[in-house]
Amino acid sequence: MPRAVAPEDSALINELVALSKSKAKLVRSSTYAAPGDPSISVRSWKMAEHKYYVVPSPFPTLARGIFSVEHPDGKHRMVVRGYDKFFNIGEVGWTTWAALEKHTVAPYTLSLKSNGCIIFIGALTPEKLLITSKHSLGPATGELKTSHADAGERWLRKYLAQKGRTEADLAAVLWERNLTAVAELCDDSFEEHVLAYPPELTGLHLHGLNESTKAFKTLPHAEVDAFAAEWGFIQTASTELPTIAAVRAFTDECGRTGAWNGVPVEGFVVRSHVAPPPPDASSRSAPPYPPGASFFFKVKFDEPYMMYRDWREVTKALLTMRGKSVKGKDEMSVQKLPKGKMRRAETKAYARWVIDEIRRDPAAFAEYQHNKGIVAVRERFLAYLASDKGKKELRKTAESEPTISETGTFGKTIIVPVAVPGCGKTAVAVALSHIFGFGHTQSDDVHAKRAAPIFLKNVTDLLKTHDVVIADKNNHLTQHRAALRTATAGLRPPVRLLALHWPVEQLPRAAVHRICAERVQLRGANHQTLRADTQRTHEDVLWQFLSATQPLAPSEVDTVVEMALEEGLEGAVRRAVDACVRVLGLAPPPEARVSEALERARGYEPRVKQPDVPAGKAAKGKAAPRYFALLPEVALEKLLEPVLADVAFWGALKGAGRVAARPHVTLVHKHALEEDAAVSAEAAAARDLWARCTTLSESKRQPLFHFTLGHVVWNERIMAVTVDALKVVEEAEVAKAAVEFTTTLPEETRARLHITVGTRDANVPPVEAKSLVQAWRKAGDVGGVHSLALGGVETFGRVKGLQT
Repeated sequence: MPRAVAPEDSALINELVALSKSKAKLVRSSTYAAPGDPSISVRSWKMAEHKYYVVPSPFPTLARGIFSVEHPDGKHRMVVRGYDKFFNIGEVGWTTWAALEKHTVAPYTLSLKSNGCIIFIGALTPEKLLITSKHSLGPATGELKTSHADAGERWLRKYLAQKGRTEADLAAVLWERNLTAVAELCDDSFEEHVLAYPPELTGLHLHGLNESTKAFKTLPHAEVDAFAAEWGFIQTASTELPTIAAVRAFTDECGRTGAWNGVPVEGFVVRSHVAPPPPDASSRSAPPYPPGASFFFKVKFDEPYMMYRDWREVTKALLTMRGKSVKGKDEMSVQKLPKGKMRRAETKAYARWVIDEIRRDPAAFAEYQHNKGIVAVRERFLAYLASDKGKKELRKTAESEPTISETGTFGKTIIVPVAVPGCGKTAVAVALSHIFGFGHTQSDDVHAKRAAPIFLKNVTDLLKTHDVVIADKNNHLTQHRAALRTATAGLRPPVRLLALHWPVEQLPRAAVHRICAERVQLRGANHQTLRADTQRTHEDVLWQFLSATQPLAPSEVDTVVEMALEEGLEGAVRRAVDACVRVLGLAPPPEARVSEALERARGYEPRVKQPDVPAGKAAKGKAAPRYFALLPEVALEKLLEPVLADVAFWGALKGAGRVAARPHVTLVHKHALEEDAAVSAEAAAARDLWARCTTLSESKRQPLFHFTLGHVVWNERIMAVTVDALKVVEEAEVAKAAVEFTTTLPEETRARLHITVGTRDANVPPVEAKSLVQAWRKAGDVGGVHSLALGGVETFGRVKGLQT
């Protein structure tokens, strides 16, 4: 029995369908046969996460988690509708305290931010439920035993049985009221996160009932609690406050201890409604909703949640090192740990302790990489830390690496960007200097043979007249950061180094390269030295930076502010402003001042530019490519580890450091061109493909391609990942040649497309992966060939001419 569908709801899905075809980079969908009724096809929608920050939004909705079905009449119904994306304090323009004061109305309901995974429950039919995680449903794929959706369903069935109710009973209510139940699965026996849950709080925490409509409408918390009690869910703890000032005071108090009623918490979700717009409000501070609409924001706490999370990631990193044993000796070392995780004395003490624990009792960590045992290990360390021995170790750790910040006395501050070209560091610096009056000096303004000493002198000279100076340089090498420390070491009172850190290692290298290269291209001539040209020499420069970048160690600076590479200018500036207010103790700037700074940053032009390199000279110095390939935006180790954790050959590849650092999908190699085209049809086809790849790689607007990673395939010599369903991301700027490239690519070429993951040793040529994939596609897992499905992982890439 189809349910009546509101025209605007069906139109929303139609807009998503159109966007997924024209801008697959923005919106993607996956189709599933509904569990329990495979005759119904359910489509899950996923939007590019970083684009939620963009104003105006490129999406027709800000919802995170939409599942739809298409009726026979062509109309679409939303079966599941998640919350609209909501942001932390200061994360976007409309979640500053000042903006919330102006644009929201009481009451403010604060509910605990649960530390688990989200589960949606909707009515597929009047008798059947659809139970999903954020973007998927159905059983697990790969090596996982149980999916999040299945684990959520298990708990729901238990609650229904306890209440003497049936699936049809709940489905009828959700169908009649057109609701999606939103719950958090907190079950440490299934998957541990950071905060532990006792038995009485293990299960599905119900925290929302949304109307399954285009507009974001969610029921009051009192109704959610009543629904939870009726159907057996765990109620989410909440409190109601009358003003934004009261919300701020309450969360500040909880933030000081990281707990509420003595229980550690990650933070709060705050529910309110949008107020009528005041006459003096900036449009940038107004939420993207009409007056009266439901509106959420969140207040997250750094401690102890962030510290616990660091301990978890440190342990996983050490366990990975342990797998890379050489001559029977494991590779675990505190010095090799991610530097960004090692800023606290407690974490340094934890790292040394947990290394000893892994060696002493490896069985206790057998399932840690699968999120089991995390809480038990942490509790053991906390008990150790409370002992006399632990206290002594922590004291020793804190005293062994004293930093200036521990003295609490600073006279001046240097803001140190740590980035690569195209991250947006100069735009942020221009905005900060306008807002706060900071000194700002750029290394790119120094056009001399030995620029470094001059740049350092410019920094120290500005410190004579400014309390805060921005040392605008990539500072991607340890020696750059050390030089700033050394140049200011003799100043009294001490100078603090505050790093604005763009952690490029958090994304696949190809994705970092694409994002930064696009920004260099878009800024055009607005840079002193690095400007896009027809030879794309700026792309080669970016690869050099990415290869040379050295991780930031905590001891190099006094404070680190983590920036986000994918964040737009406004989000980056507001993140940096919030850090300056918090760390430097400055007054929050007026919204008008921030808006002015954003406009100034957007219109920035350097005072002095070096002349362009003549096109002929640039071309002469650029080596011709040896082959053309797609560069997939994927981190192989992160992708394959959950699937191949128990595969010996995978462990051997990792241990020998033979997993490809810059994965690529070879399209055509110059060796294929060497035969006489008049004699060899294959050589002729290769030359045609080479010419088309050249056209694509040299296009002013390089087209982006979308493809899926189907299976990981291996034998005793080599491992590869198959590439399927290659198509162009159809944007208005895409050249006709890109569409023709995908539609006319021969089937035999498509069948051999793959990523070479790694070879057993240097004696195994990577080209063997081509034969492996071709043989597997014909015969499957025979003759010592093995494979595992990856579940159709989607990724993107561009065609590049490469030398190595």
